[in-house]
Amino acid sequence: MPPHLSEQSPLPPIDPPVVTLRTIRLVRWGIALWALALVVLAFVPSLREGERDWWFWVPVAGIALGAIGHFYLARGRGNAADA
Repeated sequence: MPPHLSEQSPLPPIDPPVVTLRTIRLVRWGIALWALALVVLAFVPSLREGERDWWFWVPVAGIALGAIGHFYLARGRGNAADA
């Protein structure tokens, strides 16, 4: 083992700053961005032609998974102390 990994640091560990962000708000922004991507893909056909024909379904899946996450958080689960 390298010597710098085996030695104990004389300084105490630094706690990271607390981030005050409501998780459900973050999920809502994610759903909105996936919806924007879906609209762009719907109106710009060249983005989903040829080998990129699967691109249209990526934002659909993102919106669906975001909706599941939103429902999960809205019920109060997974939202530890309104994180």
